Amino acid sequence: MSDTKWAEGLLLDGRTKYKSLADHLGAAIGNGTLKVGDKLPPVRQLAWTLDVTPGTVARAYSMLTDAGLLEAVVGRGTFVAPKARPVVDDVWSRATPADDGTVNLYAPRLPDMGQVAAVRRALIEVAEGAATDLVEYPNRDAFRPAREAVVGWLSDVMLGPLDQDDIVLSHGGQNGISLVMQAALRAPSPVVLVEDLSYAGFRRAAEMLRVEVVGVPSDAEGVIPEELERLAIRHGAQLFCTSPEVHNPTGNHTGLARRKALVAACRRAGGVQILEDDCYRTGPARAPSYRALWPDGGWHVSSISKTITPALRIGFAVAARGRAKDLRRAAEYGFFGLARPLAEVARIILRDSETKACCERVRRRIREYIRVAVNALGGYDLRWHEEVPFLWLTLPRGWRAAEFTLAAERAGIQLRSAEEFALREGRAPHAVRIAVNGQIPLDRFEQAMQRLRDLLDNPPEHMAV
Repeated sequence: MSDTKWAEGLLLDGRTKYKSLADHLGAAIGNGTLKVGDKLPPVRQLAWTLDVTPGTVARAYSMLTDAGLLEAVVGRGTFVAPKARPVVDDVWSRATPADDGTVNLYAPRLPDMGQVAAVRRALIEVAEGAATDLVEYPNRDAFRPAREAVVGWLSDVMLGPLDQDDIVLSHGGQNGISLVMQAALRAPSPVVLVEDLSYAGFRRAAEMLRVEVVGVPSDAEGVIPEELERLAIRHGAQLFCTSPEVHNPTGNHTGLARRKALVAACRRAGGVQILEDDCYRTGPARAPSYRALWPDGGWHVSSISKTITPALRIGFAVAARGRAKDLRRAAEYGFFGLARPLAEVARIILRDSETKACCERVRRRIREYIRVAVNALGGYDLRWHEEVPFLWLTLPRGWRAAEFTLAAERAGIQLRSAEEFALREGRAPHAVRIAVNGQIPLDRFEQAMQRLRDLLDNPPEHMAV
């Protein structure tokens, strides 16, 4: 075990002592004072040495583990991690195809069930259209047919009164989330509430806007209304971000009764707006959206990434009632609006009678992969739905999420750990998300599921209980 000379003279002042400690530890690792493989003191021992609470040390260790500088080994302790394996915190590098035989289950990948041909047809039609469409700046009037196509596409969602003027085309769902935050948030230091375990895009969009993010406790149905109200009042929150149809990463669904209770909590807390991310829903909505339940406070974001293709980066942001101008301003001031050719491609694809049939074929194909995964892993604590392109696996006693994902990677499988969906200051369960990769043969996907089951059935000796 390393000594604590690196901590001599260390002062942890202010409200963020754990960040100060994390920075100091990171510097010690960077300058070689702490070397790869060095074992750090136990949490309570270091807390006593530095005269801080054990929670402060635990948070600092967790923060550096998330950053890939430390690694926790069950039954052994916390060590300086090998520098050869940095943690990657962006979707681009983790989602790229592996050339070494690795099965990438990090993010869902759609099978081609006819949508590639539909996209090609749309691109050809746009290329052969009027020359002026390819040399003029985007403008709102020209995009009206595309927005009308979006209204038709969203007809299976209970959104309340909806007009094409309420819609802004975005560069995918993530851009739509950023636009809503820019339109909805006010005051110098706004606060956003998210589920304690939630889509990391909420946090990243908020961080880019210098917005504070606060996690809210949840149960199997979603955020707990009483906790939402309490934290909203305490922090003066302005926006609550959630995914009620398909929660990412657990796949849970928030029913109508809970949605009504959450709307009531937001209204009692001073009118906290609600941003609903609906990007993972692939079939008809199962309950009214927050926009339908509270037209003045509900914003809605969706995209074609999980139903048709993520390559085009086409999404839709729907404004709360009376806030369409604010949403348009965020897009126009930020990037003038979606590129005209992309808007035209969206219009053509969303109005193509074959597109819905393609989406249904995609859903049927995804069901086949889900069934294979359930057959292999169903003996463990597995949450799934046949139309959701990922599964949530709570690991059996002894496994930690970080160590399991590392073991899976050594077995040639990339997964997402629960830590990637938790706030930095929050606690994550020992669980992993397994995405469906519909671009590999079903038998190869089945082999990957069998390898995961072998890991679960045969944990390392030091983890046996």
